[in-house]
Amino acid sequence: MSRVQLALNVSDLDSAIDFYTKLFATPPAKVRPGYANFAIGEPSLKLVLIEGAGEPGTLNHLGVEVERPELVGAAQSRLAGEGLATATEDGVACCYAVQDKVWVDSPDGTPWEIYTVLSDAETPADRLRVDDPSGPACCAERPEAAVQTPACC
Repeated sequence: MSRVQLALNVSDLDSAIDFYTKLFATPPAKVRPGYANFAIGEPSLKLVLIEGAGEPGTLNHLGVEVERPELVGAAQSRLAGEGLATATEDGVACCYAVQDKVWVDSPDGTPWEIYTVLSDAETPADRLRVDDPSGPACCAERPEAAVQTPACC
């Protein structure tokens, strides 16, 4: 089996383990002092967490593409049910595609999106999210009422 591996620097391993266990509905496969990894079956992913090595939360964002819009909705319901703040965007033009997505931020502020591509679109790909949601972003058409977290595109 092949899978993508992502290694992330985290500031607090326990908080990160709690968040990623909820995000992927999978407990860690291995936990050691300052280290944890997850062998996630769906999506196929090896996620490595390293505490205290480098600047935490320095990624732009990470994502999981799903096949159908109803899977985005199911992810939003599940994450909200776990007590995580989410922001949904339906039919947004971003990154040269029209997408439905849900955003959730890790304890370190790393943004994750779960999304599906609905169609191609001609939009700039220079920015995915902004720290100030009132500022410019490629997803300027997002419905403001759907935003529940302050840093969503």
